[in-house]
Amino acid sequence: MKELTQRELTTLEILWEIEKGFVNDVLEMYPEPKPPYTTISSIIRILETKGYVSHKAYGKTHEYFPIVSRIKYKKHVVKDLVKNFFGGSLNNVVSFMAEEDELSEKDIKEISELIDQYKKDQS
Repeated sequence: MKELTQRELTTLEILWEIEKGFVNDVLEMYPEPKPPYTTISSIIRILETKGYVSHKAYGKTHEYFPIVSRIKYKKHVVKDLVKNFFGGSLNNVVSFMAEEDELSEKDIKEISELIDQYKKDQS
């Protein structure tokens, strides 16, 4: 998967939310300040080129829809983050979060419970 700019991601998030739509539908959902119609149209075409979006043509009008799910994208981003910044090690991620005081006691307990549940499910 190719990396997305913030505007591309915002546009894709809107398409995930509405599931399918025309450029005007996306523009309507865009946060203020809304970019011009032509900008949204260009961003959607870039997303299509990058393989995130496809369309159904109705004459000269196109209805766009995401072809990469939000979950698949999240997995990709997290895997890239872990690989690029933490040597591919989730242990390094957790260690970093702990060292930076980003994990509360509640967070640690929840992580531990998730691991315990995962182990039970795997048995």
